Amino acid sequence: MAVSTDSATIELAQTAKRDYLKSLEKKYQQSWYDQKLFEVDAPALDSGVTSYDELRKIYPKWFGNFPFPYMNGSLHLGHGFTISKVEFAAGYQRMLGKKVLFPHGFHCTGMPIKAASDKIVREIEMFGEDFERYQLDAPVEKEEHDNPSTKSAPEKAVKSKVAAKSTGHTYQFQIMESIGVPRSEIKKFADPLFWLEYFPPIAQVDHKALGTRIDWRRSFITTDANLYYDSFVRWQVNKLHQQERIKFGERYTIYSPKDGQPCMDHDRSVGETFGPQEYTCIKMEIVLWSKAAETDLAHKLKGKRVFLVAATLRPETMYGQTNCFVGTALKYGLFVANDTDVYICTSRAARNMAFQGILERKGEINQIAEIEGAKLVGTKIKAPFAIHPEVYVLPMENVLATKGTGVVTSVPSDSPDDFATLSDLRKKPEFYGIDPSWVAYDPVPVLRTPAYGDMTAPALVKQLKIQSQKDLKQLAEAKEIAYKEGFYSGTMIVGEFKGETVQEAKPKVRDSMVKAGLAFAYAEPEGLVISRSSDECVVALMDQWYLDYGETQWRAKTEKLLAKMSTFGDETRNGFEAVLKWLNQWACARTYGLGTKIPWDPTFMVEGLSDSTIYMAYYTIAYLLQGGIVNGSKPGPLQIKPEQMTDEIWEYIFVDGPWPSQATFSKEKADVMKHEFNYFYPFDIRSSGKDLIPNHLTFALYNHTAIFPEKHWPTGMRTNGHLMLNGKKMSKSTGNFLTVRDAVQKFGADATRLALADAGDGIEDANFDEMSANATILRLHTLLDWAEIQEMIQNQASLRAGEKGYHDRVFEEEINELINITQQHYERMNYKDALKYGFFEMQIARDWYREITLDIGMHVDVIKYWIRVAALLVQPIIPHVSEHIWTAILKEPESVQLARWPTPLKQIDRILLESGIYIRTIVRSVREAEGQLLRKLKAAKGGVASFDPRKPKSIRIYVATSFPEWQNKTVQIIKDSYDSNSDKVDDTKNRQLLSAAGLMKDKRVMPFVQTMKACHHNINRVTKFGLETAINRALPFAETPVLNEVLPYLKRNVGFVEAEVLSVEEARQREGTKGFSKNIIDSAEPGSPAFEFYNVNSGS
Repeated sequence: MAVSTDSATIELAQTAKRDYLKSLEKKYQQSWYDQKLFEVDAPALDSGVTSYDELRKIYPKWFGNFPFPYMNGSLHLGHGFTISKVEFAAGYQRMLGKKVLFPHGFHCTGMPIKAASDKIVREIEMFGEDFERYQLDAPVEKEEHDNPSTKSAPEKAVKSKVAAKSTGHTYQFQIMESIGVPRSEIKKFADPLFWLEYFPPIAQVDHKALGTRIDWRRSFITTDANLYYDSFVRWQVNKLHQQERIKFGERYTIYSPKDGQPCMDHDRSVGETFGPQEYTCIKMEIVLWSKAAETDLAHKLKGKRVFLVAATLRPETMYGQTNCFVGTALKYGLFVANDTDVYICTSRAARNMAFQGILERKGEINQIAEIEGAKLVGTKIKAPFAIHPEVYVLPMENVLATKGTGVVTSVPSDSPDDFATLSDLRKKPEFYGIDPSWVAYDPVPVLRTPAYGDMTAPALVKQLKIQSQKDLKQLAEAKEIAYKEGFYSGTMIVGEFKGETVQEAKPKVRDSMVKAGLAFAYAEPEGLVISRSSDECVVALMDQWYLDYGETQWRAKTEKLLAKMSTFGDETRNGFEAVLKWLNQWACARTYGLGTKIPWDPTFMVEGLSDSTIYMAYYTIAYLLQGGIVNGSKPGPLQIKPEQMTDEIWEYIFVDGPWPSQATFSKEKADVMKHEFNYFYPFDIRSSGKDLIPNHLTFALYNHTAIFPEKHWPTGMRTNGHLMLNGKKMSKSTGNFLTVRDAVQKFGADATRLALADAGDGIEDANFDEMSANATILRLHTLLDWAEIQEMIQNQASLRAGEKGYHDRVFEEEINELINITQQHYERMNYKDALKYGFFEMQIARDWYREITLDIGMHVDVIKYWIRVAALLVQPIIPHVSEHIWTAILKEPESVQLARWPTPLKQIDRILLESGIYIRTIVRSVREAEGQLLRKLKAAKGGVASFDPRKPKSIRIYVATSFPEWQNKTVQIIKDSYDSNSDKVDDTKNRQLLSAAGLMKDKRVMPFVQTMKACHHNINRVTKFGLETAINRALPFAETPVLNEVLPYLKRNVGFVEAEVLSVEEARQREGTKGFSKNIIDSAEPGSPAFEFYNVNSGS
């Protein structure tokens, strides 16, 4: 029983059954690890085996992995969800007899750990070693971006989004306490290396409690704290550098001013996947200030040239400027660009410019004044390249401070927003406080498109019925259409590049404006990006080491890999294809955090996404070097030291390079590692969250094509959505949050695993339902009880032995059918459906068998078969329950982890299986028909009814062997219209034949045709027997004998005194006799018998 609490998660009120299951889980987990069941090594090359392909045919292998989690806390249930996909697959692949490698590493590279440890250092300084001086009203540590001079609407957005991602705690020491670290231990986390010692063992314990099948010998941590892995990464980046795939140069990158380095995806608390968005900034020089602006600013400028700077994505349209817009509610700064020039824009834009060499000193902002946007209205400015060389500044309601510079060029011929705003201003100049002369210029044609001519914006505003600048939804749609139409179909009709396509002219116009000193390049993040140190990031132009992703030949090679690789779904493949189209240069170095130093430039470290692209190969040899010690502090079985692992040695092991003459250990030791790698690689599946497609997963594809030969390219990657908890997003701040440890402690391992399997498999977000997990505890306990009871009484009289009857054989076929269906879903990694058929449907089939054989008892061999199969089908998902059934109840000598998949020994008897489905359908139909009669009786309100289901009752079942004539004719026409080549009915021919036979006028015909073609029953028949058999409508079994098998059940469970089966011909001989109704007899059809109910005391 579960009870609700103040927390968003549930509390369990009664735990005896759960505690019993948990006791079994601990027992079997210990047994598995004592037996080292999950440790796997490559088999030796047998004599006569000349290749690894041959070896893998003799000893099939499967290698699955997932992105190693970051070690700044415990594994949360979202980690568990992604890991479960590989875990379930590992269990299934073991059952196929394969050597299954499932390893787990620990990611420590990057800045999050270092940033958190630095916070601990500062908090110790503030509050003492054990934070004893902390008080609830202590001042919050001020972040660097909280500068009053730069606060504006964007700042509110920053704070709200950070709060949404927060844990609800102000200080790092509070966060550490919230995840279970004792306060007395927290001071140790001031050393970033302590995190690397503390959290990996916790992850291992949590995994073991969940019952995962991981080979822990192959675990390792990243960074130069592990010198073996450090050597591996240095080899990788050296190789990429030698291939000129790592380059050095000035480029835009997302940058944290506070941290003083690039901020990569995994360094962010907000804004993963956002990159730099490049604009052209148009310099519009002030010609004449508005009166309000002159009053505020004239005395502060001292003869400098002042420019409004507007960021645009469409420099080619600047010929059509008629004015310029500012946001009247925004505040604008005047920022010194150089000795002579001052730029007007938002402080946010200036902050970006400061790190792009646009302002006078890099990284510094010199703001000499501030002015409200409303006071700029009416200022006359120069309009570079425009047909009208001078225009006015006008007000616009929709200018954002969070995008661009806050200054907007106006081209009403091609921008729907500009045209709508210009129209508003012209209609109500007094309302907007402007001089009508400021809006005197009509839209100027700039480009022509086939769809909208030379006035795209006015045409779209009219087409979409946009009334004003307030119609934001329609304007957004119009803007998208205008941009795409102009870019892909437009031709320039003015300017230096008249006659050229927009695609050709765009970069040329931009270059001309920049060369003329009328514009400059500017970039900013595509969206809000907040670093893990709570800094709002900018775009910086900086010299740095970068991976040249997107390079033509490298991309083509990576696309080749993707084309060959299984993605287990079109959504994942489409995601990869989309990323490959836009992904380009990626900063791969940083100066702050943990990691491997770049060998040729040790002032930099390899960033956290770039040192984790091919580590899957390291899994294959990790234990030989490290011996299961995650930090590699002691040599492993081969007794090789880290410094002995030179680039040449790695090259020999992984890419068949020559054996180096300077090697300091024997070639035989290297061959042991090379053998492990060549047997297990490539990996067969990498399972991950979908959010890693734009970075980590695509990087892995790129790096594999650069480092390894094609034979070692990955063969499969799958992705899943995020995991919700109880239908809501997981959040620490709301309490709707579970770690893996929390879930196992609350529900036990198998109930947690089953709920994870049931949560979902697609790329859409899944849901872990605690109520379902809680209900699973009872279901698992009941399953064990039932299996144990049946095994104990198998030799007693309540279970039959000897020859198997009809229901026994049907049940066996149902079991075999469920084995095959379940296996199909395991193969596709569809675990929700594997669970549906291998667990839930198996129990439904058992319950029906128990019910239908109640009068004669169940067959001992069939029940034992069901128990064995039931244990095996769910073994990948709930191994502890399976183990108990297998070894404790069935007394098997070896662990269920060594058991094989229960492949049926013979083909499914489809006819027998169909007859079993038919019986269930008949029982359901009888109950429904009786229920309808009961409802009619209640509705009669005292009237006389021919049958009262509440009184002693009996049933006759009428079986037909032929169809009504009109149906026979229709079926024959469907047969004649059937095309065996396409396995479909030709609809055109079918209608022609029906018309010729005069059947189209019969209203019963077309619904019957559609039913024959599309009803659920016929779909099943088509699937199992083929369309032609389905059209024939002849059941693949005789109805009467099958119906006779169900009569005892109807008497016992439905309560009939008598029950008999009659053919329609037999029934018609007794027409007119009381209790034999002609209309009921005539309604019987082959496969759809009719039922006549009668009361024993009132009828024949």
